[in-house]
Amino acid sequence: MNAYGKWISFYTMLRKDVVRMFRIWVQTFLPSVVTSCLYFLIFGTVLGSQIGQMQGVDYMTFVVPGLVMLAIVTNSYSNTSFTFFQSKFFFRGIDEILVSPTPPWLLIAGFISGGVVRGVLIGAIVLLVSSFFTGLHLAIYNILIILGFGVLTSVVFSLAGLVNGVYAKSIDGINLVPTFVLTPLVYLGGVFYSVHSLPEIAQYGTFVNPIFYLINGFRYGFLGIADIPVWISLVVLSGMITVLVAINWYLIRTGLGLKQ
Repeated sequence: MNAYGKWISFYTMLRKDVVRMFRIWVQTFLPSVVTSCLYFLIFGTVLGSQIGQMQGVDYMTFVVPGLVMLAIVTNSYSNTSFTFFQSKFFFRGIDEILVSPTPPWLLIAGFISGGVVRGVLIGAIVLLVSSFFTGLHLAIYNILIILGFGVLTSVVFSLAGLVNGVYAKSIDGINLVPTFVLTPLVYLGGVFYSVHSLPEIAQYGTFVNPIFYLINGFRYGFLGIADIPVWISLVVLSGMITVLVAINWYLIRTGLGLKQ
């Protein structure tokens, strides 16, 4: 397959997913906006006024980067896992791709690209909504760190969603990981608190949570404050991408869980 053929293959997979998500925007975009508004109302008008400040900033401002990251993580993951599962079981489109000369890396890139687009777009929408509740849009410490962590986190969880999509045998298999693994990790990853406000034993529990490092780096980009050095977050992020790319390449290359 030449370079033009590879581009057409990638563009076709991306366009199909993007058109789908905008066609059913009530299901793909609106729930995250509504959920975020509820979070902002609760933490801004109820809990935020009681807690006061966290690490020297208003509590509502402190939690917004975590809530944006929550939207990015969940949407990137769910989009890729469902899209791949749908292609594998409902439309049988994955069979056509596997018999084509499309290389494994291109198939991976094509399927995760939709998750990255959805994750980044919803993250931007949630951030825009937050500007009606807080002045966070005025407190951008480093825009490159914000963009880097936002996009790369979308890549990480799109890759993770692809692994789930490969192994899932039913819709229940798609929903199992987000419900019982992903959501608890996100909520316990420092979205609503600083790790230094926890007892020492609980801090160790947070440090083994990989999502903590992503939220830490993302929050640093907005506020210039971090629980740990940002370079550690970058190392963890890079390691997650490397491992997940290797796993996906192996699964696609060998056809494990794909060949019926």
